[in-house]
Amino acid sequence: MTTVVEQLALGGNGLTVMVKDTIDIAGYATRASSRALDTAPAALEHAEVVKALLNGGCRIIGKTNLHELAFGTTGLNAWTGTPINPLYPECIPGGSSSGSAAAVAAGLADFSLGTDTGGSVRVPAACCAVFGFKPTYGRISRVGVMPRQSSLDCVGPFASNMELLIAAMQVIDPTFIPVSGPVSLRIGVVPVTAHLLILKTINQALAQSGFTLDQAPLPGMDAAYDAALTVINRETWDAYGSLLPSGLLGEDIAERLAHAALTRDEELAEAEAVRQAFTREVDAALARTPILALPTMPDYPLRVDDAADTRAAIGMTRLVRPFNLSGHPALSMPLRGQAGLPVGLQLIAAKGADELLCAVAQMLSQRLEQ
Repeated sequence: MTTVVEQLALGGNGLTVMVKDTIDIAGYATRASSRALDTAPAALEHAEVVKALLNGGCRIIGKTNLHELAFGTTGLNAWTGTPINPLYPECIPGGSSSGSAAAVAAGLADFSLGTDTGGSVRVPAACCAVFGFKPTYGRISRVGVMPRQSSLDCVGPFASNMELLIAAMQVIDPTFIPVSGPVSLRIGVVPVTAHLLILKTINQALAQSGFTLDQAPLPGMDAAYDAALTVINRETWDAYGSLLPSGLLGEDIAERLAHAALTRDEELAEAEAVRQAFTREVDAALARTPILALPTMPDYPLRVDDAADTRAAIGMTRLVRPFNLSGHPALSMPLRGQAGLPVGLQLIAAKGADELLCAVAQMLSQRLEQ
């Protein structure tokens, strides 16, 4: 199935990178893997993050496939094809940045770029057993990225190890200065409901970390998840609602867009109030322990054959979407579960503490390899 939708050869001879097809590259149409945008004109200018790649000497070798309009969590796409999950081919690649995660898992590029509006970097990272990072909201420029307006979406990298992910961050964010991991650290473990074997895998990894572990409940997570869905529905409708009458959208996207059109202003106002409350709650937890830890996904990745109902699969983002609402940096690192299936460990840090978050993930991955 299609991982790469466009082969390219742009830039220098540095790190090779593939870019999600929601990010403008001058001279190429940005189609977001949607038939409704098949005749879109070529972009006239590189997105700011693409300019950063080229300025950093990277070589852009392809644009990657995705869940249509970046509005889905499974990565399934009936029009462009669904990327095969390289390490777990019976499982979904995750969405929406399916091709970007699969490209890294397959070793096609040193790193790739995705976008994360409701888990769309972290979920495919967990499904494909790679590292995926959603930086602090606003840290990476979204100029030239679809949708043009979003209060949730972040550009973020995938890589097969933390060294490459940190190198990617240094390229796309010149203000990113790597730091050494702390000798001692308190990690707040967020209690959540998830598959028992996933919780066991997460707890074993954290126990091996050598860090001090505390409980860090976030009782507002469920409300934040619902609020984030409200916000993404309104913002996606605003961005793509005009495509619905074309009849060219995939069935799942058309149904979700039609539902999104019903989002009321009162619901959006309530969601914004939840955003403020949950952000304060996460900030308070991070004031006690500088890193929070929880699973990336509450269950193992769905089998491709079981993932046709994408609305039923939205719950895959139950543990990641709240941190889009709050805007905190969040990273998924791969663990191998007892069932022989991938598990993602999600780490959260304070806004602007992206360097610390990456340093802790690097230390933890090194300790787990020993």
